[in-house]
Amino acid sequence: MRPPPWLGSGTRGRDLALAGASLAGGLVLYALGWQPQIRPHPDVPQALFLPPLLTMCVAVGLRRVAPRTSLAVGTVALVVDTALGGSLGTILIYTQVLYDACVYGPPRLWPWLLRVTIGLSLVGAVVGVLVFDQWRGVAVGVPVVLAGLVPVLTGISVRQYRDQAAAERDRAEQTARLVELDRRQAVSAERARMARELHDVVANHLSAVAIHATAVLSVPGLDRGQVESALRVIRESSVQGLAEMRQMIEVLREPGTSGRSAPEGDGPALPEAVIARLAEADGLVERLRAAGLAVRLRTDGTPGPLPVGVDLAAYRIVQESLTNALKHGTGEAKVTIAYGPAEVVVTVENRVRRGGAGLPGAGAGLIGMRERATLLAGQFTAGPRDGRWRVRAVLPTGEGG
Repeated sequence: MRPPPWLGSGTRGRDLALAGASLAGGLVLYALGWQPQIRPHPDVPQALFLPPLLTMCVAVGLRRVAPRTSLAVGTVALVVDTALGGSLGTILIYTQVLYDACVYGPPRLWPWLLRVTIGLSLVGAVVGVLVFDQWRGVAVGVPVVLAGLVPVLTGISVRQYRDQAAAERDRAEQTARLVELDRRQAVSAERARMARELHDVVANHLSAVAIHATAVLSVPGLDRGQVESALRVIRESSVQGLAEMRQMIEVLREPGTSGRSAPEGDGPALPEAVIARLAEADGLVERLRAAGLAVRLRTDGTPGPLPVGVDLAAYRIVQESLTNALKHGTGEAKVTIAYGPAEVVVTVENRVRRGGAGLPGAGAGLIGMRERATLLAGQFTAGPRDGRWRVRAVLPTGEGG
């Protein structure tokens, strides 16, 4: 229910409404004669009990904005009311002040109130026993328990429940922020993975197309057979590149495709045709030979089944290295694949064309190869060695260790 406009809005409006309701209840009791005094004094005018009542209601209105002030004002009003004889309405409203002090006050306030009310309850019980000289005098402490200790205990319980709920809410918000951060990192990693895969899938074929198209356009006097051979390589590379790109696009459109295994991470699974394997290096070498690169392939050790991620990474490293050799080399390259008990080592060497001539590149190939090796906890080096460009990747297979 929304408070009237003159009360304001939010918690302040509710506090003023509660203070007004408390005052109205006390005045009704006073008007009906149901405002009994705890210790009647015939010589004390009844009207003198109204200022403490009004002051106590003011303390209720300050319960959130100034909890300590509210407690101090309410306590002063209670002392004055008790000195006049004590009225039931003022005492009842004071229980609300105690409750609010525990709920809305500073953390150090409620332990102090708990000790004070327990002490006053014990003092009241002891004084009752001493005054009445029998154990029934303990009942003197009951009003203190009801009007002081019970509201304090109730306020402490509500305070602890509220603080616990706030802590759980903070933890939930923190968890939500961490989940969102993980999601963004996963999206970023997946975008990088897909970009790397698309680059490796397409670069080899487009490089072959560009080299043969450049040869046809720049070399004069080619006979029909040479032109047809170049066009055949261009067509085969174009068709295969388009097919592999189409498969990658299908993966991006349907990331939840089931029945396919993801070679890296937990992202969308790659189709079987895109998950190339190191055992297919012979076919890769043949395509590069047809594109004009003299490749020598050497295999050491006994080839065996490799983890899908290692298989794909090793194949792509060989593919990208040979593509770079085709673009920037002198027309020959050497590939060595060594199978070990706990790792597979891929090495590609080629001479670099003088002057750095060749097809332009953005350097994404070396970055992608290094990322593939790093994701598999492997090692990757690339650079000049003995007058040749050498790429070497050591990929652990997780076996034999």
